[in-house]
Amino acid sequence: MGKLFYIMGKSSSGKDTIYKELSGKEELGLREVVMYTTRPIREKEVDGKEYYFVDDATAARLEAEGRVIEMRAYQTMHGIWKYFTVDDGHIDLEHADYLAIGTLESYRKIRRYYGEERVIPIYIEVDDGLRLERALKRERKPQNQKYEEMCRRFLADAQDYAEENLRGAGITRRFSNDDDRSICMAEVEEFIRSYQKGE
Repeated sequence: MGKLFYIMGKSSSGKDTIYKELSGKEELGLREVVMYTTRPIREKEVDGKEYYFVDDATAARLEAEGRVIEMRAYQTMHGIWKYFTVDDGHIDLEHADYLAIGTLESYRKIRRYYGEERVIPIYIEVDDGLRLERALKRERKPQNQKYEEMCRRFLADAQDYAEENLRGAGITRRFSNDDDRSICMAEVEEFIRSYQKGE
């Protein structure tokens, strides 16, 4: 029986980078779960890789068809952006292991849908001050500079990932990405391998 390893963490915790590095490790044999979004595609993103980029009408149709497993809608400075997971036939937990990335709330819904024994949380943690420094450095790039959205996400994360919410979701293991990402990566890899070996 396959597992779905679900990466989550606050904004600027490095979870996207860790997700990409894990996806590129062929020896782990993890297939990617590509989620859907209505937000605009960003520079260097590829449709069908980071996300399936769809419009609101497509999102509404998939929801009406009962194919949306979980959906999150955010009121951003640029309008409402939706992120969601679709049962589109790409996930076969009988025959493979998968890797997904999302929020704590999406993790809970995915776990309810596929079963607690099949969905394994990987929570990436970074000191809040360091996260803010990283976020500010990223937003200072000329193509970004969405400071209001950066602040909104930072404050929202404090509520979304509050300790009581983490405990309620059964998150006990944490992976620190404060100083050396290679150490964090090694710990996450070993964690995944332990499940694959049935330990």
